[in-house]
Amino acid sequence: MKNVLVTGGAGYIGSHTVVSLVEQGCFPVIVDDLRNSSSTILNGIETLTRGRFSILKIDICDKGALFPVFKKYSFDAVIHFAAYKSVGESVNNPLKYYQNNLIGLMNILEACEAFSVSRFIFSSSCTVYGDPIEKQVFEISAKSHPSSPYGFTKWMGEQIIEDLHKSAVSFKTICLRYFNPIGAHPSGLIGELPVGVPNNLLPYITQTAAGIRPYLTIFGNDYPTPDGTCIRDYVHVCDVADAHVQALAIEPSTQLSAFNIGTGKGTSVLDMVNHFNKVSGKNLTYKFGPRRSGDVTEIFANVEAAKNILGWCSKRSIEDAIKDAWNWEQKQIND
Repeated sequence: MKNVLVTGGAGYIGSHTVVSLVEQGCFPVIVDDLRNSSSTILNGIETLTRGRFSILKIDICDKGALFPVFKKYSFDAVIHFAAYKSVGESVNNPLKYYQNNLIGLMNILEACEAFSVSRFIFSSSCTVYGDPIEKQVFEISAKSHPSSPYGFTKWMGEQIIEDLHKSAVSFKTICLRYFNPIGAHPSGLIGELPVGVPNNLLPYITQTAAGIRPYLTIFGNDYPTPDGTCIRDYVHVCDVADAHVQALAIEPSTQLSAFNIGTGKGTSVLDMVNHFNKVSGKNLTYKFGPRRSGDVTEIFANVEAAKNILGWCSKRSIEDAIKDAWNWEQKQIND
């Protein structure tokens, strides 16, 4: 059984990955300061895994607290999620993002070097491509100027890791560039649980449908897209979680590898609203607002490399993700 350190394992993608790791016979050790999580998520992980994990409440920016964890456990691999992730918030508070996301990453990498943990999976993002000229992006597509400080922390994170590879030949890293994870575990026991007002589209949709929000604001209807709204590649969070397990299953080279994790298909914001109405039977209330700083017009993944090398592809549909997210939202209301 592999001991896998999962930073930010009580968060949205991290929690689903912990469950997927346990299902595949790994033993996850979660390091999370729980600032963006809750007991609801931890209880869900506990139920789904029958307690086959450990959790330590630690801020990875605190090196003095982090290093003893590596000393206590003999890790076979590290999956690094822990980071702030809101594009809009990063525009308004860039120092918060640079300090947390980059210092945390460097502390984890330093600990991996010190304790000879060579396998490292980095939670990256399609934001490293910036606002691409070609809307379908490949792993070899140019990494252009990101549109937000959040995007830059992922761009710089990959650069830090690349530079480390040049000095530590035995280091084996896979960067998984997520597009737009959505949905929840089909059980309804874990899902996306925003702190305060949601920054991501689907939880804002479900909270609006549940009556928590009076209406959904769609930021911009004048983009050069078929319906004027932004286009993204929405991928089920359970598929994203499975990608991490697949990344652990292959033997990476000592060269830095990166893979797009998406569906290969773009969906507009208005299409997402229409999909939700169809799946839920609701008629969502929404209005258009001004464009939001940091938003890219259109981007979706080419996923051939993930399919051919990782042996991974998305298996769940947007309708599956919406159904699972709506089920999760309703459980939060009823519990």
